[in-house]
Amino acid sequence: MKKFDLACLIDDDEIFAFGAKRIIEMSEICNELKVFNNGQEAIDFLVPSLDKFDDRPVFILLDLNMPIMDGWEFLDSFTALAPKRSAIIYLITSSIDPADLKKAHEYSSVSNYIVKPITKEGLLETLSSDFE
Repeated sequence: MKKFDLACLIDDDEIFAFGAKRIIEMSEICNELKVFNNGQEAIDFLVPSLDKFDDRPVFILLDLNMPIMDGWEFLDSFTALAPKRSAIIYLITSSIDPADLKKAHEYSSVSNYIVKPITKEGLLETLSSDFE
Protein backbone atom coordinates (compact mmCIF):
# COMPACT_ATOMS: atom_id res chain seq x y z
CA MET A 1 0.00 0.00 0.00
CA LYS A 2 1.08 3.53 -0.71
CA LYS A 3 2.74 5.33 2.20
CA PHE A 4 1.95 9.02 2.53
CA ASP A 5 4.52 11.64 3.51
CA LEU A 6 1.89 13.53 5.47
CA ALA A 7 -1.40 12.56 7.06
CA CYS A 8 -3.65 15.07 8.79
CA LEU A 9 -6.36 14.35 11.31
CA ILE A 10 -8.82 17.21 11.74
CA ASP A 11 -11.19 16.57 14.65
CA ASP A 12 -12.08 18.46 17.83
CA ASP A 13 -12.97 15.34 19.84
CA GLU A 14 -9.81 14.72 21.89
CA ILE A 15 -10.73 11.15 22.78
CA PHE A 16 -11.46 10.19 19.18
CA ALA A 17 -8.34 12.04 17.98
CA PHE A 18 -6.17 10.16 20.49
CA GLY A 19 -7.53 6.79 19.34
CA ALA A 20 -7.39 7.68 15.64
CA LYS A 21 -3.82 8.92 16.03
CA ARG A 22 -2.81 5.56 17.54
CA ILE A 23 -4.58 3.68 14.74
CA ILE A 24 -2.83 5.76 12.07
CA GLU A 25 0.55 5.29 13.74
CA MET A 26 0.05 1.52 14.10
CA SER A 27 -1.03 1.31 10.46
CA GLU A 28 2.24 2.89 9.34
CA ILE A 29 0.52 4.69 6.48
CA CYS A 30 2.45 7.94 6.79
CA ASN A 31 5.84 9.42 7.62
CA GLU A 32 4.37 12.36 9.52
CA LEU A 33 1.02 12.89 11.24
CA LYS A 34 -0.40 16.29 12.14
CA VAL A 35 -3.50 16.62 14.35
CA PHE A 36 -5.69 19.74 14.27
CA ASN A 37 -8.69 20.71 16.43
CA ASN A 38 -10.54 22.52 13.64
CA GLY A 39 -10.43 23.28 9.96
CA GLN A 40 -8.88 26.71 10.38
CA GLU A 41 -5.82 25.30 12.16
CA ALA A 42 -5.43 22.80 9.33
CA ILE A 43 -5.76 25.44 6.60
CA ASP A 44 -3.22 27.65 8.39
CA PHE A 45 -0.73 24.76 8.39
CA LEU A 46 -1.46 23.20 5.01
CA VAL A 47 -1.51 26.22 2.73
CA PRO A 48 2.13 27.25 3.26
CA SER A 49 3.36 23.69 3.86
CA LEU A 50 2.08 21.56 1.00
CA ASP A 51 5.05 22.21 -1.26
CA LYS A 52 7.48 20.87 1.37
CA PHE A 53 6.36 17.30 0.84
CA ASP A 54 7.21 15.08 -2.09
CA ASP A 55 4.99 14.18 -5.02
CA ARG A 56 2.73 11.84 -3.08
CA PRO A 57 -0.67 13.23 -2.12
CA VAL A 58 -1.50 14.35 1.39
CA PHE A 59 -3.95 12.12 3.26
CA ILE A 60 -6.61 13.91 5.36
CA LEU A 61 -9.17 12.50 7.80
CA LEU A 62 -11.73 15.26 8.30
CA ASP A 63 -14.51 15.51 10.86
CA LEU A 64 -17.62 17.43 9.83
CA ASN A 65 -18.80 18.95 13.10
CA MET A 66 -16.20 21.21 14.72
CA PRO A 67 -16.08 24.72 16.13
CA ILE A 68 -14.39 27.67 14.40
CA MET A 69 -14.26 26.03 10.95
CA ASP A 70 -16.21 22.84 10.39
CA GLY A 71 -15.49 20.16 7.82
CA TRP A 72 -17.69 21.66 5.12
CA GLU A 73 -16.07 25.08 5.54
CA PHE A 74 -12.64 23.44 5.41
CA LEU A 75 -13.55 21.69 2.15
CA ASP A 76 -14.81 24.94 0.63
CA SER A 77 -11.68 26.85 1.69
CA PHE A 78 -9.26 24.13 0.69
CA THR A 79 -10.94 23.69 -2.70
CA ALA A 80 -10.99 27.45 -3.34
CA LEU A 81 -7.25 27.65 -2.65
CA ALA A 82 -6.69 25.04 -5.37
CA PRO A 83 -3.44 23.71 -3.93
CA LYS A 84 -0.89 22.43 -6.42
CA ARG A 85 -0.50 19.27 -4.36
CA SER A 86 -3.27 16.76 -4.38
CA ALA A 87 -5.02 15.71 -1.20
CA ILE A 88 -7.02 12.60 -0.53
CA ILE A 89 -9.76 13.44 1.92
CA TYR A 90 -11.87 11.02 3.92
CA LEU A 91 -14.75 12.43 5.91
CA ILE A 92 -14.95 10.80 9.33
CA THR A 93 -18.10 11.55 11.20
CA SER A 94 -20.72 10.18 13.51
CA SER A 95 -23.40 11.56 11.17
CA ILE A 96 -25.46 9.00 9.30
CA ASP A 97 -27.62 11.73 7.75
CA PRO A 98 -28.18 10.91 4.05
CA ALA A 99 -27.96 14.64 3.27
CA ASP A 100 -24.37 14.68 4.57
CA LEU A 101 -23.47 11.68 2.44
CA LYS A 102 -25.04 13.29 -0.62
CA LYS A 103 -23.23 16.57 0.05
CA ALA A 104 -19.92 14.71 0.48
CA HIS A 105 -20.25 13.35 -3.07
CA GLU A 106 -20.39 16.92 -4.39
CA TYR A 107 -16.69 17.37 -3.54
CA SER A 108 -14.31 15.71 -5.97
CA SER A 109 -11.55 15.78 -3.35
CA VAL A 110 -13.56 13.57 -0.96
CA SER A 111 -12.59 9.95 -1.54
CA ASN A 112 -14.87 8.32 0.99
CA TYR A 113 -17.22 8.82 3.92
CA ILE A 114 -16.36 6.87 7.06
CA VAL A 115 -18.77 6.61 9.98
CA LYS A 116 -17.11 6.66 13.40
CA PRO A 117 -15.65 4.80 15.13
CA ILE A 118 -12.75 3.73 12.96
CA THR A 119 -10.58 0.66 13.35
CA LYS A 120 -7.14 -0.17 12.02
CA GLU A 121 -8.58 -2.92 9.84
CA GLY A 122 -11.38 -0.70 8.55
CA LEU A 123 -9.00 2.14 7.73
CA LEU A 124 -6.56 -0.13 5.93
CA GLU A 125 -9.41 -1.81 4.02
CA THR A 126 -10.76 1.57 2.91
CA LEU A 127 -7.33 2.76 1.84
CA SER A 128 -6.48 -0.46 0.03
CA SER A 129 -9.72 -0.31 -1.94
CA ASP A 130 -8.71 3.16 -3.14
CA PHE A 131 -4.98 2.58 -3.69
CA GLU A 132 -4.33 -0.96 -4.80
